[in-house]
Amino acid sequence: MNLRVRENPWRLMLAVNVAVVIGVFLYKITREPYVPYIHLLVDYHFGFTKRALIGAIAGLFFSKVPVWLVFALGGAVWLITLGLFIRLFQRTFGLNHEHLPLFVFMAGSPFFLKNFMHTLGHFDIYGCALAICLLLVPARSLVFVILAALGSMILVLIHHIHLLMYVPTIAVIVVLRYYLVQRRPALNVSVGIAAAAAIGVLFFAAQFYGSMAVPQDEFVLYLRSRMADPTRTSLLSFAYIWYQSLAQELHDTWQRMPSNILGVPVFALLIWLHAPLWRYFADLIGSLAEDLHRRIVIAGIIMVSLAYLIMFAIVFDYSRWISNWAVCMFLILHTVKTLPTSRTAPLISAEVHKTTILGWIVTLVPRVGIVRPF
Repeated sequence: MNLRVRENPWRLMLAVNVAVVIGVFLYKITREPYVPYIHLLVDYHFGFTKRALIGAIAGLFFSKVPVWLVFALGGAVWLITLGLFIRLFQRTFGLNHEHLPLFVFMAGSPFFLKNFMHTLGHFDIYGCALAICLLLVPARSLVFVILAALGSMILVLIHHIHLLMYVPTIAVIVVLRYYLVQRRPALNVSVGIAAAAAIGVLFFAAQFYGSMAVPQDEFVLYLRSRMADPTRTSLLSFAYIWYQSLAQELHDTWQRMPSNILGVPVFALLIWLHAPLWRYFADLIGSLAEDLHRRIVIAGIIMVSLAYLIMFAIVFDYSRWISNWAVCMFLILHTVKTLPTSRTAPLISAEVHKTTILGWIVTLVPRVGIVRPF
């Protein structure tokens, strides 16, 4: 492999991305994992509780939860997601020279794997991993729909905001991969409606009945009993989120809106840096053989984007929401590639100088962040 910049810049970009990921990981493990750690402590001890599934599973293996488990579990899920995405890209496009720029703009995007490394231990990546799995498994029967519904319900139990974050994208994947090719509309639609209703009921229960009913002092005392080092009380500073109502979350978000909205131009710039990728996505949609498929894809993109706009109004982790929105677009692009086309969409050219410059910028941006840009 020749790694000289002039001859193989895209391969060199991949190597630089690996170095950037390692750097982000080393930076991350030196920081206190406040939110991810407390999620490993909360379980169903006090009854049905929102955001408690991961902690309940951790409790099956650890009576006292060590801090390093955040990085071990988060790192394992990150590596699994990386492997799944490489397999997906290989199956959808192929890991060859012609598709290398497309792979760099996706896998090397600061929205994707690099930001998942920065948010190591958070729950976002679970939705992405499930969506990739649904793109890899066969979609020949109603079992596919049921698997998607069960997976979505697990995501809601991990964190109910997945209803807006990845469940809409999963719905788009199910529609494009299954409903557009099946010929039993009555049964299919009935199962789909029942699945959507079950997910909605579970979300409603988590949102409005999943808050802690015991005093916060008692809750914190229980969490300390599950800590491997109960003296590190600063790691419990986010216990209040299990007591927050929807009205409180809205109030906090809009109170911070004036300062957080200043990051929107930066987000817009980061999105623009991926212009060759978005151009290819638009060409791919335009190349679809059936106009109905094209309209459904566009409607799905609008639905997913509206879900993220609702999240923007509710929770102020804007950098995470923008990043996951972009990841959802990547996943929908893979889904669209499987639909029948009337012509071949032109690939991202590795020879265009502007595209190469944008590829380098995307490569060198290490992450997007959690709340504000970087």
